[in-house]
Amino acid sequence: MYSKFVSKNLGWSFGLTLAFSVSIIASISADWIGEDILGFNRSPISDIMMAIIIGMIIANTIPLKSSIKIGLKFCATTILRIGIMLLGIRLSLFGAGQFTLVALPFVIAAITIGLVTVRILGRSMKLSPQLTGLIAVGTSICGATAIVATAPLIKAKEAEVSYAIACITIFGLAAMFSYPFLAHFMFSDQPVMAGLFLGTSIHETAQVAGAGLMYQSQYNAPLALDIATVTKLVRNLCMIAVIPLVGILYGQNDQAVKSENKWAWISMIPWFIVGFAIMSAIRTIGDLSETPFGFMDINQWNEFVALIKSAAEKLLLIAMSAVGLTSFLRGMKDIGMRPFMLGLFAALLIGIVSLASIFFFAENLLGLFGIAS
Repeated sequence: MYSKFVSKNLGWSFGLTLAFSVSIIASISADWIGEDILGFNRSPISDIMMAIIIGMIIANTIPLKSSIKIGLKFCATTILRIGIMLLGIRLSLFGAGQFTLVALPFVIAAITIGLVTVRILGRSMKLSPQLTGLIAVGTSICGATAIVATAPLIKAKEAEVSYAIACITIFGLAAMFSYPFLAHFMFSDQPVMAGLFLGTSIHETAQVAGAGLMYQSQYNAPLALDIATVTKLVRNLCMIAVIPLVGILYGQNDQAVKSENKWAWISMIPWFIVGFAIMSAIRTIGDLSETPFGFMDINQWNEFVALIKSAAEKLLLIAMSAVGLTSFLRGMKDIGMRPFMLGLFAALLIGIVSLASIFFFAENLLGLFGIAS
């Protein structure tokens, strides 16, 4: 018993250390390639991109023990969420509220079109309703979290859950690497619109954070990361309404399912969204006074805010390293062609709907709120 406890904790520590080490190597190698090899004054290579690439190379070439994966999962989930929570210090409640109202119609449009179209296509491809529903919610709302929350409601098989998560992981990673460049191509001098696109089109919270950090690093546009984060949190909150609806549409109307999931909606409110709002409230209160919280001067307050911002980015870099270390390319072979094609279509559909709606309507909506794009 004691030896198992020690082994588990050592594995957890090794996983955490491995993710931390990859994050340091990624930062050093990004600067080295960009400045020493390519000759730029400031490296155009994103440390986030390097962290994920290095992590994926390790994960797909060196077999990692399952005990180490516990620590990596902690980094890719808990540390990621703490980092996102701390990002709330970058925005006041007023700013976060404004961006939430701007993001909401684009989020609703992407979710609605995604759910309806994928269901119709899945039926025409003769895929099971459960697998179709999992791919639809995973693509439209928030990736694996939505899939895991929906699976028991519709009594999906374990293989269907695995297939859906594999699709979301593969296409989400592809979007994370490519969409920052597409966003800059489409909205080069409009970081708000770029952030809206990243937040509405990429599946996982971790992938949105990674894409936002890449955009910030590549194009010196921190506002794009802020908007992408707020937009993704709005999508996450949509789980509360959408997942029970999917459960009704695809699930079984027996009393056991209803009883088992009676309070499930409460657990769909992610704690890091509440934490993000709290940090935003702290920023709002601190900015309102010349002596924030009665014991700081303005310089100390600004230094504190900068420290929290830096800590958030460091934690997200560690989390992205863990995401790379838990991304296995061999999952592509296990999906099957028809679910793979449905996942590809769903990912492209959400990207196209997001891009088109933002391109045609975002500027006018931002103007209503007095926000420069």
